[in-house]
Amino acid sequence: MLLRRFGSTRFRVPVIGQGTWYIDEQRRETAIAALRRGLDLGMTHIDTAEMYGDAEEVIGEAIAGRRDEVFLVSKVLPQHASYEGTLEACGRSLRRLRTDYLDCYLLHWREQYPLQETFGAFEHLLKEGKILSWGVSNFDVPDLEEAWDIARDADIACNQVLYHLKERAIEHAVLPWCERHGLAVVAYSPFGHGGFPDTRSGAGRVLAEIAIDHGATPRQIALAFLTRKPSLFAIPKASRPEHAEENAGAGDIELSAMEIATIDAAFPLGPLPSELPAI
Repeated sequence: MLLRRFGSTRFRVPVIGQGTWYIDEQRRETAIAALRRGLDLGMTHIDTAEMYGDAEEVIGEAIAGRRDEVFLVSKVLPQHASYEGTLEACGRSLRRLRTDYLDCYLLHWREQYPLQETFGAFEHLLKEGKILSWGVSNFDVPDLEEAWDIARDADIACNQVLYHLKERAIEHAVLPWCERHGLAVVAYSPFGHGGFPDTRSGAGRVLAEIAIDHGATPRQIALAFLTRKPSLFAIPKASRPEHAEENAGAGDIELSAMEIATIDAAFPLGPLPSELPAI
């Protein structure tokens, strides 16, 4: 499993981690087994959020006795992101996860509370040792610019964003901005929300053909493409241990420049949002 430095932090994190959205909707024993199998295979980056129902509790059980192996990330909801609300939300997450610290804590998306309040709480939690780094999620460039100005000497570790083969909008501006400023970019829902390219489609056949050359699966090739740059990480969810094994298999696939260009052509980036026609 390839490891990379996670943004401005000192941590080296696997390029393929484990997402946990909706993990609480499956059998608890299966979810725990999948997470543990992922850890066995080097997917030690586990991402969750207070919004994800009972996911934090499931993770707390899954990592019991193995906390030191894990790069653990959770998120505060924007409606809780006042100064005091952030401190309280972090405390609840720590209790559910059965740990006394998070490796990274994110603002899930921004809403009514000023970023100064949330970031001030993050810095307080950092000084207390309850979090070791912090970042943001679902931020576009204007949000990132404002966050950067507010953070000043503080380090924003990452921006977690929607990114998959059929949704590559971050490549226009968000990804270049994060690369220039040293933020890790973490792709959530890297297979999309259903509708992963079928091998009967032209784009799906492209993935399948490249997969054959690597002794891999189309989903593994998709993950390799989505983590092809040094700033990129991905956190696919695994509903079963065998899914965790497949995801982990993408962690050491290196695509050639020609393969990247072929995938790029099969899944076009599309126009800038500002270039889309008015509806």
